[in-house]
Amino acid sequence: MMRFRFSVTGLVIICALMIGSLRYIRAASRLSSPTSDETRRTPVLVELFTSEGCSSCPPADALLEQLDRSQPVTGAELIVLSEHVDYWNDIGWTDPYSSHEYSERQSSYAAQFGLRGVYTPQMVVDGHFEFVGSDERRAKRVIESATKVMKTPVSISSTLRDEKTANLHIETGPLPSIAAESAGIFLAIADDNDESHVSRGENAGRTLKHVAVLRNLIRIGAVDRTAGFSSDMKVDLDARNPRNLRIAVIVQEAAAGRVWGAGLARLSN
Repeated sequence: MMRFRFSVTGLVIICALMIGSLRYIRAASRLSSPTSDETRRTPVLVELFTSEGCSSCPPADALLEQLDRSQPVTGAELIVLSEHVDYWNDIGWTDPYSSHEYSERQSSYAAQFGLRGVYTPQMVVDGHFEFVGSDERRAKRVIESATKVMKTPVSISSTLRDEKTANLHIETGPLPSIAAESAGIFLAIADDNDESHVSRGENAGRTLKHVAVLRNLIRIGAVDRTAGFSSDMKVDLDARNPRNLRIAVIVQEAAAGRVWGAGLARLSN
């Protein structure tokens, strides 16, 4: 059961648009080199709002893992995040990966989509499409549509400094001309995979597995249509196992608006 964002004036405008387009093309060519089908894949962000306290969520968790592992949509580079909400924690089982922050993020999406409330499991693709998180056919159809939208190129390089910190270099191009005037740059730190044996609640007795479990989502900057973003930063890993982490960068309008770019990296020595 399912649980329930040619005048002088004209010539000036045209020139400005041409300059903006050239800047975008140069940034895109610098951040990605389209030399093969692999490099031409369009990054698509797939978020799953889920909970270990929800009996209808495990099939959606399994679908997210399948999308991440098999990358089944031609032309799409799927960047997935599992975001565990906290509003199921009072029915017998406290989800160890849950956060009220992700419940609020989902509520912002609900307002953007004009929904009456939130539900699990819910999938959100590029902050622009939402549907029941276990609907594989719908997921693939929506992801295919998302690959047809111009995106901001995103590049991430990561180096493990020691067992507690990592060095990141993050670079994006400017926003495409069809985007809003500005967007935030968000850094997402996620566990590569997690597993729980649930002893109470709707999933009592089950061992649940998750992929790309979001643990931190931090706004680190902004970007607009005229200039990209570039930053070197040091990240505190909070004593987590660095070999069980993935790093994503999301270019997104506001806190839960449309996604215009995304990139993924895993930590390396």
